[in-house]
Amino acid sequence: MTSSNEIIVNPVTGDRMTILHPSRQSGGDYAKICFDLPPGAKGSPLHYHTTMDEAFTVIKGCLDMEVGKKGNRRILQPGESVHVPALTPHSFCNTSDDWVTFTTENRPAAGFERFIRGLYGLAIDHKVNSEGMPTNLLQLAVLLKQADTVPVGVPIILFSLLINTLVGVGKFLKVEGSLYKYWD
Repeated sequence: MTSSNEIIVNPVTGDRMTILHPSRQSGGDYAKICFDLPPGAKGSPLHYHTTMDEAFTVIKGCLDMEVGKKGNRRILQPGESVHVPALTPHSFCNTSDDWVTFTTENRPAAGFERFIRGLYGLAIDHKVNSEGMPTNLLQLAVLLKQADTVPVGVPIILFSLLINTLVGVGKFLKVEGSLYKYWD
């Protein structure tokens, strides 16, 4: 990491992210972000992305991941990586008593970077619940759409209908504009 890397701390979850390679440097095609999760961090529930590939690499500590079908868990050690192609269910958390540091590489990346910046920004502005999720359902919908994120267990057609409807209402009410400050 260089001194020019941007570091953002989520005051609700305690997570830290360091933007190593912002998506704007590649026209939205690629981003690399380093995350630090505190002991016991819940991370992300089981989900998948319809078009985005992700690669996780552990630098320090142990990252508990579920990849593929439900229950397919593994603990990534320092130096280990896992590639998660689009449409592959995955989740991560820190079940250990130590901090874990890992990187994600995302392709394409612009929407994911906006998603994570939005989540952290809303947490900094006290607009999330105790789990770190936005309290405004329309903001959450816009962020999930940005991240191309679909929760496992919800039929894609139903989820798409719901998200697209909420995002449409959000556009009408100019909710997306409330997130721009986190994306710039």
